[in-house]
Amino acid sequence: MNGESTYLVIIAGSLILILSYIFNLIAERTNIPSVLMLILLGVVIQFGLELMHFQLADLFPALEVLGVIGLIMIVLEAALDLELNKEKLPLIGKSLVVALSGLVLATMAIAGLVKLFFTIDFAHAILLATPLAIMSSAIIIPSVQKLTATKRENMIYESTFSDILGIMLFYFMISYLEEGGGTAALHFGASLILTILVAVVASYLLIYFFKDFTGNKLFLLIASLLLLYSLGKIMHLSPLLIILVFGLALSNHQRFFWIFKTSTGADDPIERIEKEFHIITMETAFVVRTFFFVIFGMTIQLSDLIDGKVALISALILLALYASRWLILRLLQGSSMVPELWLAPRGLITILLFFAIPPALQIDGFKNGILLYVIIISSLLMTWALVDHHRKSPGAETSPTTTDPAPVSDPADTGISNTPEEPDDPPKSNAPLF
Repeated sequence: MNGESTYLVIIAGSLILILSYIFNLIAERTNIPSVLMLILLGVVIQFGLELMHFQLADLFPALEVLGVIGLIMIVLEAALDLELNKEKLPLIGKSLVVALSGLVLATMAIAGLVKLFFTIDFAHAILLATPLAIMSSAIIIPSVQKLTATKRENMIYESTFSDILGIMLFYFMISYLEEGGGTAALHFGASLILTILVAVVASYLLIYFFKDFTGNKLFLLIASLLLLYSLGKIMHLSPLLIILVFGLALSNHQRFFWIFKTSTGADDPIERIEKEFHIITMETAFVVRTFFFVIFGMTIQLSDLIDGKVALISALILLALYASRWLILRLLQGSSMVPELWLAPRGLITILLFFAIPPALQIDGFKNGILLYVIIISSLLMTWALVDHHRKSPGAETSPTTTDPAPVSDPADTGISNTPEEPDDPPKSNAPLF
């Protein structure tokens, strides 16, 4: 790469980030998730490079690295937004049941469709169906900030649990198909127990060392978490569970790290770490997700979208997704299903897990166009539902807040910004959770 092309790459990267911020502003006024605009930008770039007869390099390695980092940032960002206290235990329990039931039912329904169209066994079909059954917390969390506190918290918890449980199911199915049922179940159980132990110990050690650390420590903390994730992956643990536990512990440090307390308020070093880390996590997530979705758009084969079989499979998958979600919400939530019924977009995790399927378990007929159809249509349905809900219930709309300083919105996903919390939300307690 010569000097001129180096500056062209820098210019292109800068323009992409600026456009991502503009997409955020557009999304704020239209409720159209900016993820769709970023994917479209990637498609436009792909066309432009083809017109200039520029040969694209293999972008999938970069896509995979960005996807893994983005996935970690998603879970961290979600965990840092969650408050744990005894009053919220019923809400957390209900959200967990809804997320688990919805994931299982949607996976079974989609697996049935996949088995119908492709000559594979049902376990293999479950593996292919799992990424499509996972809700995208990366899109949902910034999109629900204008809902009432109860609906907002329900969706945040449900989408976060859907991410974690779906990822665990996905890797369990890979182990099941490669090693066999009994061995996979044994490994999964042992891995889960070991992961929880590692997560708790690592969280306490990290906070213990970083609370009195001076100098540039936030990216050092992120680097430590990336290292933990990678080591956990190599050791066949559930590394996202480590990230989730750390984020939850830091967000609720009054309860988890009370033994380290030497001061309170502005002088509390753990409080400062939480606030600063929250901001740096969202800023990093913005950059990573921006480039992830743009690069994904650059890799899309648009010819897949005009394939009749791809369109039919996508339509049936969407029908299965929303039918299963309607049934779960009807049974567990009653008549109050709007707009939650339509808040089920697919996004980053769906793409990342689909690309993580081992080559031996991939099938040629299951094209990327199916992912694109499901992601775009589910995002548009969410947009319509939110706009319609806000139009019909303007009085029910509230402005969420947290005890953190005004959080930065996530422009890479929807551009709907976080605003201050409702005054009737219960204050955080400093009592230990356990």
